[in-house]
Amino acid sequence: MKTLTLSLSLMALALTPLLHAAEDLGAMWGTAAEEAKYYPIVNIPIPTGVPMRPGSFEVLPDGRLAVGTRRGDIYFVKGAFDSPPKPEYHLFASGQDETFSLSWRDGAMTATTWGEVTRISDTDGDEVADRYDTLTSNWGYAEGHEFAFGSKPDPEGNIWVALGLSGSYESHNLFRGWAVKVTPDGKMIPVCSGLRSPGGVGANAEGAMFAIESQGPWNGCCSLKHLKEGAFLGHPASYNWYPFVPGMQAPALAPNSHSRMSVEKKRVKELVPPAVKFPYIKMGRSISGFRLNNTGGKFGPFDNQLFLGDYSLSLILRATTEQINGVWQGACYPFREGLATGIMNVEFSPKGQLIAGGFTTSSQWPVRGTEPFAMQRIDWNGVVPFEIKEINIKKDGFLISFTKPAHPQVAARTDVYHIGTYTHVYHAGYGSPEVDQTTPRVTKAVPSADGLSVMVHLDKITEDHIHDFDLAKITSQDGHRLLHNKAYYTVNEIPKQ
Repeated sequence: MKTLTLSLSLMALALTPLLHAAEDLGAMWGTAAEEAKYYPIVNIPIPTGVPMRPGSFEVLPDGRLAVGTRRGDIYFVKGAFDSPPKPEYHLFASGQDETFSLSWRDGAMTATTWGEVTRISDTDGDEVADRYDTLTSNWGYAEGHEFAFGSKPDPEGNIWVALGLSGSYESHNLFRGWAVKVTPDGKMIPVCSGLRSPGGVGANAEGAMFAIESQGPWNGCCSLKHLKEGAFLGHPASYNWYPFVPGMQAPALAPNSHSRMSVEKKRVKELVPPAVKFPYIKMGRSISGFRLNNTGGKFGPFDNQLFLGDYSLSLILRATTEQINGVWQGACYPFREGLATGIMNVEFSPKGQLIAGGFTTSSQWPVRGTEPFAMQRIDWNGVVPFEIKEINIKKDGFLISFTKPAHPQVAARTDVYHIGTYTHVYHAGYGSPEVDQTTPRVTKAVPSADGLSVMVHLDKITEDHIHDFDLAKITSQDGHRLLHNKAYYTVNEIPKQ
C-alpha cells in the first residue's frame, strides 16, 4: 500500500488528486457499467461478526478459499466460487500479524507477516492449526510502515519476500528495503536492495520474480520491479545492509538526485530500471498484490498476463512483460474499476474467477471504494470485449495486438495512433511530474491479415520513457470502439534487430 508522511501539508497534497480521481478515471477508462457487460463483479458475503479484512488468498487442494487477514487470522471459506456465492467461514489459525501473503504446500500453510515467514499446520486433523514453526525472522521490524509481502513458492519451494522501508523513507532495521528468499528449510538469502514500499511479489509467465513498488522517494510512479539477484532497484536507503550479505558487494556509487534513470543506470551498473511503470492516477495510485493469469482461457483473452490490484483507487489493472537485450520491460492497461474497497490482493480460482479483497484504514491512506472491507469476485461472462490485448516493442516501432479484429482500413491509417512519451525525475523527492515529453511520428501502420494486430512504425523510440498510447479512433471490424483505448509501454531497451 502507498505510505504517506504524517505531515498535514503532505497529507493535503496526497488527498487532492484522489478527490478528482472518480471523474477523471471515468473519462480515461470508460465506465464501470461498460466493463460489467464483460466482467461482472460478484460480492462474496462476509457474515456479521467475522473480523474479515482480507490481505491474502490461497486456493486449498480441496477447492476452498483460504483468506489471511490484516489482524492475523486465517479463514477457510467453502462456497466462495459458487454462483451465487454461499460462503461458509471456518477459522483455521490466529495470532499472526498483517497476513498479506499465503501459500499452501505439502499439507501446511505458509504465511508471510510483518516479522516472519511461518509454517502453520494442523497435526491432529481437526481443521484448526496447532503448530506454528518459524521458518525465518531474520529481518528487523519496529514500526507500521515496515510491511512484508511474500510470493507463492517458486519451483524450488522458495518464498520471495519484499520488505518495506522504515517510515517509507529510511532503513533503520535489518534488510528493510531488500528482497530476500526463504528456502523450504528456513534459510533466508538476501537477493537485492533498493525497494521502498512494495505491495506484492510474484512471478511472470517465464518464472521471473517481480515486486510491485509504490510511488514515493526515488520512485516517480508505481512500478513493477524485477528482483534480479545482486541488483539495486532504485532507493539507496538500504545500502547500509550490504555488510551483512557475504559475497555481495555494495554498488560503488549511489544515484544522484534530480537526475534521470537513463543517466543513473549508466553510472550505477547494479541499477535495474523498473520493468513496467504505471503513470500516476491514470494507472493506479497504490498498486498492491498481483497474480499471473494461467487459467487457460477461463478468464477471457488475457492468458499469461499479470492482474494487479490498486489500494487507493479500488481498481484492477493488467500488465505484460517481455525481455529485451536481457532487461525486463513491458506495458500496463486498464481492466476494471468499481470495486468496493481498497484492494490488497487478488487470486484466481480453479474456475477462472478473479478474487479481489481488501479494506480501508483511515484518512492517512484514502480509498476510492466506500466499504470498510470487502471480498469480491470478477467473473468473465464469455463475451470478448474489443480491447488492446498486448503491446510489444520492435526495433522501429510497436506491435499492437487486439482481442478482436480491428477494421483494416482504419488500422492502416497513421493518424489514428496518438503516441506521446515522457519520463520522471529520478530523485529523493516524493514522486515526480511527467517530464521530457516527446511526440514520435507514426510513419506507417501495417495491419495483419487477420486484423488481430498492427505493426506501428515510428520515426523514433525514446529509451527510458513511458510510451503513452491513445487509440480512441481505432474500431473493430463490426464498428465498435475499444473498451479501454489507453496503454502505457515502458521502454528500457530497444531491440537491436
